Amino acid sequence: MVQRSNDEIRGDLSYLFDKASQALAARMTTALAGLDITPRDYCVLTKAAPGELTQGELAEIALLDKTTMVVTMDNLEGAGLARRTPSPEDRRARIVQTTDEGREVVDKARTVIDGVYEDVLAVLPEKQRAAFLDALVALVGAGGPLSAVEPTPNAPRRRSQRSSRSA
Repeated sequence: MVQRSNDEIRGDLSYLFDKASQALAARMTTALAGLDITPRDYCVLTKAAPGELTQGELAEIALLDKTTMVVTMDNLEGAGLARRTPSPEDRRARIVQTTDEGREVVDKARTVIDGVYEDVLAVLPEKQRAAFLDALVALVGAGGPLSAVEPTPNAPRRRSQRSSRSA
């Protein structure tokens, strides 16, 4: 495996974010395996806990596309950790609620996740840790330059496959 120098990767912000995200997700996946949930499951269950969000709203704040959200909810419902109920405002929408069993799993998972975060951030002195977290919030929090995912104008599109019948 080719190693890039710290000086080289310091100038590649996209790589730094991607690498950190992938490595953290892998650690969380391993740590949560004993609870039979994934980081995505945990994310959805914690955000659904108040029981006020529709499946679409939940997908948006969990940064999931609608298809992935449906599959995730099917799995969580099948495991008895969440349920979908019709929205009183829109009969096409479903409100997502974390079940009592789901809340128990979330409580256990929170301890596991806190441990992963502590292990990851332990490499930084306390003062640097606070500054690092403050900087990330400034970047991705409300009003930050990375707070919203903007559509990419003129993004390359995949060519659709033409049916042999349409030729």
